[in-house]
Amino acid sequence: MRILHTSDWHLGRTLHGHELHEHHEAFHRELVATVRERQVDVVVIPGDVYDRAIPPVQSVTLLSRTLAQLAEITTVVLTPGNHDSAARLGFGREIMRDGIHLLTDTPGIDHPVTVEDEHGQVLFFGLPFLEPDITRHSLVAEGEDPLGRSHEAVTRAAMARVRARLEERTAALAGEGRPRPRSVVLAHTFVAGGVESESERDLTVGGVDTVPASVFTGIDYVALGHLHGCQDLSGLLRDAGGAMWYSGSPLPYSLSERNQRKAMLLVEMGADGVESVQRLPITQPRRIVELTGTLDEILAQGEVHGDDWAALTVTDRERPAHLQERLRAVFPHLLLVHHRPEGRELAARVREVRGEQDPMEVMGDFLAHATGGPADAQDLEILEGAWGAVRRRQQEAS
Repeated sequence: MRILHTSDWHLGRTLHGHELHEHHEAFHRELVATVRERQVDVVVIPGDVYDRAIPPVQSVTLLSRTLAQLAEITTVVLTPGNHDSAARLGFGREIMRDGIHLLTDTPGIDHPVTVEDEHGQVLFFGLPFLEPDITRHSLVAEGEDPLGRSHEAVTRAAMARVRARLEERTAALAGEGRPRPRSVVLAHTFVAGGVESESERDLTVGGVDTVPASVFTGIDYVALGHLHGCQDLSGLLRDAGGAMWYSGSPLPYSLSERNQRKAMLLVEMGADGVESVQRLPITQPRRIVELTGTLDEILAQGEVHGDDWAALTVTDRERPAHLQERLRAVFPHLLLVHHRPEGRELAARVREVRGEQDPMEVMGDFLAHATGGPADAQDLEILEGAWGAVRRRQQEAS
């Protein structure tokens, strides 16, 4: 059986104000083409399909179109993440076309999706994002004390239910003389040992935000979502067997992701479990680069990096006039600009502004901080004019 693992699409997200919808559309075309060309049997998507609970209409339309295309050629198993609204994502799941399975609530943990191949059954269990304050009550029987207020506690409880269903199915199949079912778990969580980026939303609850890898012991393949870098955590399972991966996001959503190799994961499931996991690189619209230097030095790199997403740090001693406009003319995909004069020492702490201070002193201090040098006579004349205009308006209004 061939399984394609992809997650953290974050439809509706922007990158420092840059619209990403057209790039999400390109990724979805690539996804559908890959499923068709590789003859994928099941696509698993463990969460953060949308970037927020109420996504833009164009993002909803894109997801609907993609699922319709995938339903023609494969089976899809999808669970919500911490950015999604489980209720909205799961709307209409009872009437969803064959081949699309939205596992968006905790009762669904007891009802895995079953897909058969020549070696028998593969059970796909979907763990929706388990918000501890909610699921610590719903994952226990009526009358029992709630679980601990942590991601580890609720995930352990959910996995106990998964193993119970696995044992039941294994026993039933053995009684029929059939081989044990293989297992896949979709989980949107932060497994301890994974490498995070700046763009994942903090999952910290009660001081505990990670889940030990051992929670997933005994599962053939754990398809993880939440962390945006593609990474293999199978080694954390030690000698317990099985494979555990984050597919990562298809596009970068922060500067910290600039060196990540974005990919989908093609999982080959054999008779005894996972035989191989292959990274399939995702075509990227452009690179993210960080450049530092004087304005002239940075502008000179426009021929090489003019089409990249650019984060620039300008080191001229004085802030160049029309800085943003001049840079954007050469770097149309400009993400952000910092002016940090070379040699300027950053203050160890933010200076306190007192009410009795002379406003001219405050403005002069700020100008010196921003430019790396004291205000000259022309600067002071401009500041005095501005302060005088503010005082006149205050007097007229009183």
